[in-house]
Amino acid sequence: MRRTQQDRSAGTKAALVAAARELFAARGYQAVPADEITRAAGVTRGALYHHYADKQGLFRAVVEELERELTEEVRAAFAAGGDPLAGMLQGLGVFLDACLREEVRRISLTDAPAVLGWDVWREIEAEYGLGLIVTVLEQARADGLIVELPVRALAQLVLSAVMEAARMIAAADDPARTRAEVQQVLGGWLASLLRSQQP
Repeated sequence: MRRTQQDRSAGTKAALVAAARELFAARGYQAVPADEITRAAGVTRGALYHHYADKQGLFRAVVEELERELTEEVRAAFAAGGDPLAGMLQGLGVFLDACLREEVRRISLTDAPAVLGWDVWREIEAEYGLGLIVTVLEQARADGLIVELPVRALAQLVLSAVMEAARMIAAADDPARTRAEVQQVLGGWLASLLRSQQP
């Protein structure tokens, strides 16, 4: 069967994102020229500009793909936790483990704020992470694990703390040690916050 234009377009975009993701993870955004990405993807330079306008636009697509995947991993960990508190702590552990992966450290935590700008990076983080945290906190409140708090404000503060922890891991000389330390601090904070509010 002949592929439709939509299929070809989707295939081209997927090839560009896959090639760019691998190269950006290996060497970082600044060290990868657009021509190398298009060669690795097997497409023309014009295809890059048609679908993403420029290398930065393609980089944003890579960041968003990575964020979608991370959010699904964390969502699955939350769901497997049994109750909102256990799920939150389990989801935190999964996210902090992901921060040890080279592609997450380099693309999402190091290059994304620099390349896209702090405001855009925070918008992307909020789009994928904030809704999940709001859902978990609302369930915790419904289950009586926390008192009536402004959930969106609490969720934003939790997200901000978790993202700062992620950046600490990315910048650390010893990422594994930093990951363990931030889990201890954040895990203790979240657990005490929730438990202290129980009747």
